[in-house]
Amino acid sequence: MYNAMFFSLFLSQNNKRQMGTGRILVVDDEETLCEVLKLNLENEGYDVDVAGSAEEALLLNLKSYSLILLDIMMGEISGIKMAKMLKSDVSTADIPIIFCTARDTEDDMVMGLNIGADDYITKPYTVRNVLARVKSVLRRSSVHKTISHTEKMQTMQVEGLCLDLESKRCKVDGQEVKLTKKEFDLLIYLVSHRGKICSREQILNRVWSDEVVVLDRVIDVNINRLRSKIQPYGSYIITRSGFGYGFRD
Repeated sequence: MYNAMFFSLFLSQNNKRQMGTGRILVVDDEETLCEVLKLNLENEGYDVDVAGSAEEALLLNLKSYSLILLDIMMGEISGIKMAKMLKSDVSTADIPIIFCTARDTEDDMVMGLNIGADDYITKPYTVRNVLARVKSVLRRSSVHKTISHTEKMQTMQVEGLCLDLESKRCKVDGQEVKLTKKEFDLLIYLVSHRGKICSREQILNRVWSDEVVVLDRVIDVNINRLRSKIQPYGSYIITRSGFGYGFRD
């Protein structure tokens, strides 16, 4: 039914746009649909697996996926039942789900969204529509995870160095150390990217994003001040000549 339509749609997807990232699982008992979606999603830069049934999908490491495209009408375990199982498990509850189904009544759509699905696409659908929905859901999911992580994280600590993100205070071995706003923001940025070297450009864009013109020397001065103020942890701030700064593991 869908072969000719989807084959022609696949051929029209050769002009690559901005590449996507993420791992996607397609669960549908129609093999042709699975393969067409897999080819087009991979053409967009996603890592894609397919499963011909909910039973097959449940044998996979589901928590490793960024998004699941799920048919409703399948075998003994329907897409609705599988979605409920995913949402009831804390390790998979936050994985976005998009239902792709021939069940196109308003009641079906409301039921799917009430279960916790992030979107609902009715068959027959165009690949272009699916790709747009996938991109949109993944974007919303990324923003939600970032906000949730920030809200949950109230402190950052490395041994005796403690940063209170709510009160904007820094303590070294229990003693408060006075930092300027830029010093505090710089230290947060380095600690949050612990183990990585951050270029001067990255640091400027993050810490001094509100400034019109900032010289590289400004970063060097603030780094030196931080090292002095947070002793004995100043040595944790490392310099890679020609590359930038980092906070060692």
